[in-house]
Amino acid sequence: MCGIVGAVSTRNIVPILIEGLKRLEYRGYDSCGVAVHQNGQLRRARSTSRVAELEANVRSDEVQSGTGIAHTRWATHGAPVVHNAHPHFSAGPGAKAASAGRIALVHNGIIENHDELRAELKAKGYVFDSQTDTEVIAHLVDHLYDGDLLDAVQRATLQLRGAFAIAVFCRDEPHRVIGAREGSPLVLGIGDRAGSKNSGENFLASDAMALAGVTDQIVYLEEGDVVDLQLGKLWITSRAADGAYKVVQREVRTVHAHTGAAELGPYRHYMQKEIFEQPRAIADTLDAVEGITPELFGDGAYKVFKDVDQVLILACGTSYYSGSTAKYWLESIAKIPTSVEIASEYRYRDSVPNPRTLVVTITQSGETADTLAALKHARSLGMKHTLTVCNVATSAMVRECELAYITRAGAEIGVASTKAFSTQLVGLFLLTLALAQVRGHLSDAQEQEHLKALRHLPVAVQAVLALEPQVIAWSEEFARKENALFLGRGLHYPIALEGALKLKEISYIHAEAYPAGELKHGPLALVTAEMPVVTVAPNDALLEKLKSNLQEVRARGGELFVFADADTRIESSEGLHVIRMPEHYGALSPILHVVPLQLLAYHTACARGTDVDKPRNLAKSVTVE
Repeated sequence: MCGIVGAVSTRNIVPILIEGLKRLEYRGYDSCGVAVHQNGQLRRARSTSRVAELEANVRSDEVQSGTGIAHTRWATHGAPVVHNAHPHFSAGPGAKAASAGRIALVHNGIIENHDELRAELKAKGYVFDSQTDTEVIAHLVDHLYDGDLLDAVQRATLQLRGAFAIAVFCRDEPHRVIGAREGSPLVLGIGDRAGSKNSGENFLASDAMALAGVTDQIVYLEEGDVVDLQLGKLWITSRAADGAYKVVQREVRTVHAHTGAAELGPYRHYMQKEIFEQPRAIADTLDAVEGITPELFGDGAYKVFKDVDQVLILACGTSYYSGSTAKYWLESIAKIPTSVEIASEYRYRDSVPNPRTLVVTITQSGETADTLAALKHARSLGMKHTLTVCNVATSAMVRECELAYITRAGAEIGVASTKAFSTQLVGLFLLTLALAQVRGHLSDAQEQEHLKALRHLPVAVQAVLALEPQVIAWSEEFARKENALFLGRGLHYPIALEGALKLKEISYIHAEAYPAGELKHGPLALVTAEMPVVTVAPNDALLEKLKSNLQEVRARGGELFVFADADTRIESSEGLHVIRMPEHYGALSPILHVVPLQLLAYHTACARGTDVDKPRNLAKSVTVE
């Protein structure tokens, strides 16, 4: 989602700010901007195009400085137009915010009381130039400023309700940037402390990836932290229970962040590359697994697993569908009652907490705001046992949870998740086996059988990827459609949901998924020759039922596109198109069946000419509620 980069240095940091924004482009954005302290004044450039255009603008305008902040914005309050783009300025009461200002500020998150604060600031004479909640913070900091920017920001944060990460600097205090976070991620990057011409520089960013190649010394700021960056010095303050800010120490970690600029090689887009990286990502995720043991999830996991009698999964989007798949595994293999909740809904309804619940969060980034909030809500209800399946070991979610399984998908640049999803499923299957073992439902022979299947999984996925040419042929027909249905049964219904999500995310074709048995309860009314029906057809206990559902579609003139296991005896005929999967894979079959659905979405989007890696209106890491 939105991205922040800031720096204080003796060198021109504008190229660093721009490069940092480029590394955050994959998160999704619709405007971008940079502001610097130059010749005693604030200067900025903003664009509703790509960062490359912003880079050209700052170069032609000779924007350069040792102090500055930059931002990519995903619109929440106000349309994606230039006057709503960050950074925002405040020039004091009675002055247009767009004029040369005193305060420059960028912000990730949402300020819930912005209307109230806007009214108060207008009454004090502040003129607003945008519809954003962010401009409210800039004016509030300006109103509270009395010669000490740190003090002004600390006092301003006490008045803000909601989630925020901000970076701010002042015309009157060169070589000083203040950062603050509450509910949105923000990291501090410590530059070379001595021995180089750039010694003493310090950085801020919403993601360590933005600082790759600049510094690997990273501090992950915690809730309520406010950091003061100056040349050669910095300190972190945190809000105590009484509201006062006190200096604190935070751990400095060495983080070798992926630059996000990997070569595409033979691939057209990052999404295609990431689909084809799944065999390696799965192998890496399983690399340290020699046997099934609770300790795969952290020290103390055995005691936790013995103490729980149900599982609650909290997730959003694609991660929610991986959790929905895991529910089938957990209940059939581990014999443990499991519920799956959409994280953005969970904390806003009355639920019945059970202190012996294992709360499992699933998130690619580990910074998903809705999932973090749902986790905190579950804990507030007395459910203390928490575990996350996450792709980022240094994320807020990993720090918040008692236990964790870190998937090793690597950086995922495409907004539509692929390899993160398949590795989440691997992590959740391992969790299922560990819980089954502790609960006495996994024999040694079963453990070895499952481990053998897991180790063969990368090879099996590679065989599915070889089906790409057949999927491309289907995609040319799909590209001419505007609607599609996806069907699955049992364990594969969530995979149908994920397939429909992928298609609509990147091709903009309206797609819905249903359990195949529900066709006659309503969706069958939609079936015509113009409505392709994609079906996931593994050779499992529900196969014959599924075949009956396919006949219901054919009887109404529907066009079927079936991904069928080799031994299902579903043959191609008029109106029935079949791609045969290489092998049936039992409980792990969902991981194989999702791959051709990813390929179908990808190649359909290519045929329609959409922006595959950066689909409209979407963001990679959803850090606002």
